[in-house]
Amino acid sequence: MEFSADFWNNKYENNKIGWDLGEVSPPLKTYFNQLENKQIKILIPGGGNSYEAEYLYKNGFKNVFVVDVSKIALDNIKKRVPDFPESNLIYANFFDVNDTFDLVIEQTFFCAISPELRSKYAFKMNSILKPNAKLVGLLFDAVLNDNHPPFGGSKKEYLSYFEPYFTSIKMEPCYNSFSSRQGMELFVKLIK
Repeated sequence: MEFSADFWNNKYENNKIGWDLGEVSPPLKTYFNQLENKQIKILIPGGGNSYEAEYLYKNGFKNVFVVDVSKIALDNIKKRVPDFPESNLIYANFFDVNDTFDLVIEQTFFCAISPELRSKYAFKMNSILKPNAKLVGLLFDAVLNDNHPPFGGSKKEYLSYFEPYFTSIKMEPCYNSFSSRQGMELFVKLIK
């Protein structure tokens, strides 16, 4: 299964974006609020409308980058946050990113890509994270769809992808998920 730019643009054009909370996810907001170093370089892959990028940027994190194959999603960010640097909105496939980052934020992207790409995702994360850098975010801890995004999974499955690449792995049931996702999310913090 491959989901092209046209597939995702169609989702945004027709407002078929049920994963979009319309605001920063509460668990990520809690995590962001404890970050002290506002100079770190942050990537949000498959960021979509990326309320997370908006929140971080408006709170002084100016080194925030969003990569997405949907031009519409990136344009939506620019409309909401006109001073967000255009150079930080990367219109590309995540797997083509070659820069390195201190922190990567996972918010619905992993569960939106085809499950056949999950091993490749873990390998790519290893290549774009600096030494001791972190992958932090949310993964669905539930059986969802098998023929279209979002694709669910389990902690056991996820560990099989990430254990070869990370020195520290924490995956815990999320205590402060958005109401419609209660009991369905793992908060993950992985250190390279």
